[in-house]
Amino acid sequence: MLVTSWKTATSARRWGVLGVMVVGIWSAAQAQAPKNSPNDYIAQWSDVAIREMVAHRIPASITLAQGILESGNGNSELARVSNNHFGIKCHSDWEGGRTYHDDDAKGECFRVYEDAAESFDDHSQFLKRSRYESLFELDITDYKGWAKGLKRCGYATNPQYADKLIDLVERYELYVYDDQALELMAKGEALAEERKDLTTSRMTGGREVLVSENTIQYIIAEPGDTYEALARTLDMMPWQFYSYNEVERKDSDHAVEAGEVVYLQPKRSRGQEAWATVQDGETLWDFSQRTGVKMKAILRKNRLNAGEPLVPGTKMALRWRLNQAGEAPGWRFWVE
Repeated sequence: MLVTSWKTATSARRWGVLGVMVVGIWSAAQAQAPKNSPNDYIAQWSDVAIREMVAHRIPASITLAQGILESGNGNSELARVSNNHFGIKCHSDWEGGRTYHDDDAKGECFRVYEDAAESFDDHSQFLKRSRYESLFELDITDYKGWAKGLKRCGYATNPQYADKLIDLVERYELYVYDDQALELMAKGEALAEERKDLTTSRMTGGREVLVSENTIQYIIAEPGDTYEALARTLDMMPWQFYSYNEVERKDSDHAVEAGEVVYLQPKRSRGQEAWATVQDGETLWDFSQRTGVKMKAILRKNRLNAGEPLVPGTKMALRWRLNQAGEAPGWRFWVE
């Protein structure tokens, strides 16, 4: 009995030593395993972020910046083991796998995904909750607005969260992936328009409704038109006219000039054409109404400040954001 006990104890000690050695070897291997850099992460997940932007209208730049920040370039335990790149917690509606980590509280439940790409889609679905609906009123390429909006809506508690996202977008030029997604979206919209076989005009409320080159429905204002009166005639709400035409609602009965374009749908964040030339006497609002591209998008794409007058004859970018040298991909910014 004593011999057996001695042999058992000796064997246990040997296995204990062996176990420590195995753990040590595993830990050393883990320590020596190469870590992903931000560029590694971008190369691996940019296509997924672009796909999510096309499907859900969430800037790819923001998705990538959040993934880099929250998963530590994909190196965090939650990302490596649970394929959760955005730290999304279980919540009451989650029916998938679960894991537990200390976060705001001890032992909090986090979601586990079979594939990391699922966490990207879940992240998009998460941001489509009512809590974040104000973000979708922003220009889709306004990564600064999205970053600040996420912080304002309570996505993260870190007071520097928005600044960190903006720094990542600009340091690694993640806005390039927004432009790539927009190009895919434009192609998809063009195909959809071809399939619908839209006619150039139709009649609504006795008014001819036209379709612009940028595929937005509009009418031409007649003498005496106001947004309030048009709302009654066309069975719309007054706020839609103010919003779609980017007019501040300072008075209750905004008058429009005869011959003016009045949009019945929101303007786009980019144009069908790559460039448009500023005409004599044209303000930013005039240029925006003529091209069907939102004013904020025009300012951002051309690196202009709000209130800065447009120079007649200037070639303005409508599809791509100019770099510091005034160039867009494959083009050059110039003034005739």
